[in-house]
Amino acid sequence: MLDSRSIVLSKSIPIVLSAVFLQCTVGAQAPAPPKTVVKYGSNPAAGRTFTHDGIKLYYEVYGTGEPLLLVHGNGGNIADLSAQIDHFRKRYKVIAMDSRDQGKSGDSVDKITYEKMAGDLAALLDHLQTGPVYVLGWSDGGIEALLLGIRSPGNVKKIVTMAANLNPGDGALYPEVLAFAKSLADAIPAAAKETPQGKRELKVAQMLLDEPHIDPRALEAITAPTLVLASDHDLIRDEHTLEIYHHIPNSQLCIFPNATHMVPYDDPVLFDATVERFFRAPFVKKNRIQDFLKSYEAMKASQR
Repeated sequence: MLDSRSIVLSKSIPIVLSAVFLQCTVGAQAPAPPKTVVKYGSNPAAGRTFTHDGIKLYYEVYGTGEPLLLVHGNGGNIADLSAQIDHFRKRYKVIAMDSRDQGKSGDSVDKITYEKMAGDLAALLDHLQTGPVYVLGWSDGGIEALLLGIRSPGNVKKIVTMAANLNPGDGALYPEVLAFAKSLADAIPAAAKETPQGKRELKVAQMLLDEPHIDPRALEAITAPTLVLASDHDLIRDEHTLEIYHHIPNSQLCIFPNATHMVPYDDPVLFDATVERFFRAPFVKKNRIQDFLKSYEAMKASQR
């Protein structure tokens, strides 16, 4: 049997519980909606095609601002540049395309050359009516970026070329790299070489052994400020990267420490920050003696 005090308490319990429930539900943060992950390279919302040289080429566009063209490497696709798209789309209008015979782009009827792929890029810029663009190319994309600078100087504001080579020989690539490139073509089974996918893979792998053929003196025609990048454990010989740097009149050089050919993927924070600093800073060509003295005198003056 309940006394009068128990009756009062029992009647108040639902009210107290209701108040606690309201406080919890009103004061609690609503669960955050799941983050949408963009699948770069396979995004219907951003994907488009156009036709050049009889080939349907697939590209995606992200962000707003000054146009920035990203160019992937051999056997790759737009998705390889996901970290770069994520970073640069916040400030630039990022344009990325699958090269012919790669990704979602169509196949050519004959062999691939870097000149043809650079021509595809120039046609894309004309198609989009971008005007001059910033260009960032990695590996094969770095070669194409250099060719754009040589052949289409009016299309280019600044160039960043990561781990490019001018020829397929041992003066540009280490012996183990050449052996690896040859193994890619040899690893394709004979029966597979007759399938559409096999023919595509063979064509792209063979290009590593046959291409490119760029005279270093041709780089002297590049007028756009150019940042030449590589890593200290790259597939490209250090001295070959220096040769590229020395032949481009308005160039800067950066070698990433303790890194490989894959530094845009392995350390995108460092890589993207290096690239963005170059794009955003006014290009000033340094004088070896005069700029040394200017800084040296300023250092000494600060100590007085």
